[in-house]
Amino acid sequence: MPKQKTHSGLKKRIKITGTGKIKRGHAYTGHLKTNKTHKENKDLAKSALVHPTDEKRIKTLISNLK
Repeated sequence: MPKQKTHSGLKKRIKITGTGKIKRGHAYTGHLKTNKTHKENKDLAKSALVHPTDEKRIKTLISNLK
C-alpha cells in the first residue's frame, strides 16, 4: 500500500508545538472586521490549540510533518 501524502492545505495552516500539540489560527478573520468589536478582533488574532479530540484525526493528515 502506498504511503499517505501530507495534506498540503493543512500543513500551511498549523504548527506543531514543542510538546506535540497542534497550534491553529481562528476562523472569521478574513473580512467584515468592522462588524466585530475591538476585543473580538484581538482575541481572534491570537493563535489557539486544536482540541484534543481532533488531534488524532489531524495528525493522520499531517503524518509526514514533525
